[in-house]
Amino acid sequence: MSTAATPARPGQVLADLLPASRVRDLALVLGGAALTGLAAQISVPVPGSPVPVTGQTFAALLVGTTLGARRGVSSLAVYALAGLAGVPWFADGASGIGVSFGYILGMILATAVVGALARRGADRSVPRTAGAMLLGEAVIYAVGVPYLAYAADLSASQAIAVGLTPFLIGDAVKAALAMGLLPTAWKLVKR
Repeated sequence: MSTAATPARPGQVLADLLPASRVRDLALVLGGAALTGLAAQISVPVPGSPVPVTGQTFAALLVGTTLGARRGVSSLAVYALAGLAGVPWFADGASGIGVSFGYILGMILATAVVGALARRGADRSVPRTAGAMLLGEAVIYAVGVPYLAYAADLSASQAIAVGLTPFLIGDAVKAALAMGLLPTAWKLVKR
């Protein structure tokens, strides 16, 4: 088995450029879960909201695009299950089910979406990466905000006011970072 990276082909994600093996896939899945857990510790409280701004959504979307749908979903499932089992790596060192757990469920679905789009080349140009990231964020909110409304006993408009609106600017910044990182990584790989 060769240890050299393979050249990029259509239908690949960045992780596919590493030599293929089950050990590689396991390491990538566990690494993606750990990255998400570490990024969740970058947490800034939002006044009036039970949900902080964190780095975990950015990490989850990067995990999905770089690992692909199958490995990305596996990573976020490991992240969620370990957090449910007591690993304190949700936002602010939390674990278990809280009012923001719906966002974690949304991240699992979002990794599937952005991972599938990355396989179709959505991570190789700035405009396509922007579209993939925005769609991924929309999926996270589509699950997280209704869950927040249910778990915190909020109306739909209250949940949107505390669980969506305050985060839009931060998510635009995260999407911009991804728009710079992912296409640049592909350009470096092609050299």
